[in-house]
Amino acid sequence: MGLKLIKIKNLEEKMKGIYSALLISFDENGNLDEKGTRNIVRYNIDEMKVDGLYVGGSTGENFMISTEMKKRIFEIVKDEAKDDVKLIAQVGSINLYEAVELGKYATELGYDSLSAVTPFYYKFDFEEIKNYYMTIVNETNNNMIIYSIPFLTGVNMNVEQFGELLCHDKIIGIKFTAGDFYLLERVRKAFPHKLIYAGFDEMLLPAVALGVDGAIGSTYNVTGKIAREVFDATKAGDLVTARERQTYLNDIIEAILGNGLYQTIKEILKLKGVDAIGYCRLPMKKLSTKKIEAAKEIGRNFL
Repeated sequence: MGLKLIKIKNLEEKMKGIYSALLISFDENGNLDEKGTRNIVRYNIDEMKVDGLYVGGSTGENFMISTEMKKRIFEIVKDEAKDDVKLIAQVGSINLYEAVELGKYATELGYDSLSAVTPFYYKFDFEEIKNYYMTIVNETNNNMIIYSIPFLTGVNMNVEQFGELLCHDKIIGIKFTAGDFYLLERVRKAFPHKLIYAGFDEMLLPAVALGVDGAIGSTYNVTGKIAREVFDATKAGDLVTARERQTYLNDIIEAILGNGLYQTIKEILKLKGVDAIGYCRLPMKKLSTKKIEAAKEIGRNFL
């Protein structure tokens, strides 16, 4: 086996597993709650036992904060987590110059990989999307995980287009947040040595059955142990257990989504003893008193 393939396999093994898409704590005025964010990091590592943290994604309210705040979050998370878990920095932005700046910063901090959402809003063609990824990778010389989430970005890529990106040694995988499981299977077959992470928590079981290497999810901040049970049971071929745990996970997800995704998870974290202020940034709304109580009930009944 060639040295290059050995390195790829080692990297693949190192980066597998369950990752929380990390929540960030903000105060009522939208300022970063550094202590609370550290406490959320520790809860994920010590209580949820996740393999890694995906920092700066949608769950971190990344697209509503400044470049400097993004840098500070990357710094806080690395300082708190150190080398306890693997760290992926989502640096994608409609502003490629910002993405490169953030990528260089996270790389200097020692993040194991970068990730970047496909550029959105403008109708970029594939050559523009490809240039976006190649620019970040070449400027940072770090690993890259493509963040494909078509229902929010409007960007759909086919197997051949994914292949044009994955042929670069530093583009090591995909965060696949889509319901097209035929495409998922085709990508898995075509690129057996690249990493694929499931991005929809509620479809973890079928994604694992199709051979994903891990999962990155918002609800894993409070359901990480359950996600691990689904993941491990499916890998072991114990579909009875896997279905039971996925159903339970989906009951929780359904309740959380019906009450307000990020706000509810933050309230559950507080219920679990995580000392975090836990507001979301505007224009996300605050939970009403009724919904705060509903969030606590979800935490008490399910978790």
